[in-house]
Amino acid sequence: MDLRALFLRQGIMRRVVISLLPILLFAVYSFGLRILVLLAVVTIAGVLTEYLILRFMKGNAKFKIPEAIFVTCILFTLILPSTVPFWVAVVGIAFGVLFGKGVFGGFGKNIFNPALVGRCFVFISFPSSMTVTWAAPFQGFPGGFVRYSTAVDSISAATPLVQAGGDLLRLLLGQISGSSGEISALLIVLAAVYLVVTKTASWRIMVSCVLGFIGVSTVFYLAGATASTPLVALLTGGFLFSAVFMATDPISAPRDKLAQVIFGVLVGMLAITIRTFSVFREGAMFAILLGNAFGPLIQMKVKQWKQRRMVVSER
Repeated sequence: MDLRALFLRQGIMRRVVISLLPILLFAVYSFGLRILVLLAVVTIAGVLTEYLILRFMKGNAKFKIPEAIFVTCILFTLILPSTVPFWVAVVGIAFGVLFGKGVFGGFGKNIFNPALVGRCFVFISFPSSMTVTWAAPFQGFPGGFVRYSTAVDSISAATPLVQAGGDLLRLLLGQISGSSGEISALLIVLAAVYLVVTKTASWRIMVSCVLGFIGVSTVFYLAGATASTPLVALLTGGFLFSAVFMATDPISAPRDKLAQVIFGVLVGMLAITIRTFSVFREGAMFAILLGNAFGPLIQMKVKQWKQRRMVVSER
C-alpha cells in the first residue's frame, strides 16, 4: 500500500515544515532525543485522529488526509515542554485536531489554530505537566543528539520567562529553558525570513503582532507594571514563535491585508496584556485564539468599510 496516496499534497505546508526543521534539530540538541520520540507519538495520534474524523465525515467515499496535519503535529510538539508525559501530548493533539478543526468540517473550515487549541486544553487540564518543571538545555556539542534524557537538570517554576534576565545573547541563541521550539529567537527570525521570502506566510501579520506587542509593552514598562524591557519581553516566552507560525495560519487568520494588520496588532496587544496581568504568564496562545475568534468579524468590518469608501468615492 502506497502511504503517499493517503495524503493530499500541499506545497505551502511543506515549506512550513522546511522552516521548522532547524528549530526541531535545535530542540533535539537542547533537550535530547526524547523530542523525536515525542514528535513520533504526537504525529501518530494526530494523523490517526484526522483519519478517523475524515472517515466519519466521508464514509466509504475516497478521501485524502491533508498534509497540514504534519505541520500541526510539529508545531504542537514544539510548543510543549520537553518533559511533558506522552499521554498528555496524545490527549492534547487529539483534542486539538478534533475540536480545533474536525468539528468545523475539517481542513479549510476551522477558525482556530488546532495546535493552539490542543495546547490550551492540556495547559488548563494538566497544569502540573505543563508549568511546574522546565528542563535546562544541554550545553556544548553534541548536546542532546546522543542523549535520550530530557536534560541534565531541571528548573521548578511556573514559567521560565525571567531566567535569562537581560542577557540578549542567551535569548537569541536559545540558552534558556522553555518549550522545546520556542527558546531560540534567532532561529525563529530566520524561519520568518524564509516564510516571507517564499510567500508562505504574511509578513503583515508578523510585523503587526510585534509592533502591537512592543507598543503596549513599552507603555507597561514605563508605567512600572513590568520589569522587563520591551525587547527582552519580546525575546522571552513563546510569543515570537506563535507570531511567526500560529498567528500566520492561512486558514484561521484574515486574508484581507488591512484586516491582517488589525488582527496582528490585536494579538500583540492581548499577548503582553495577558502575560503582565493574568495568572497565565504566557499569553500568546490565548491572544491568538482570541484573535482567531474575532478574525471573521474584523474581516467583515474591513470589507464593509472598503465598500462604503468605494461608494463615497464614486459619488
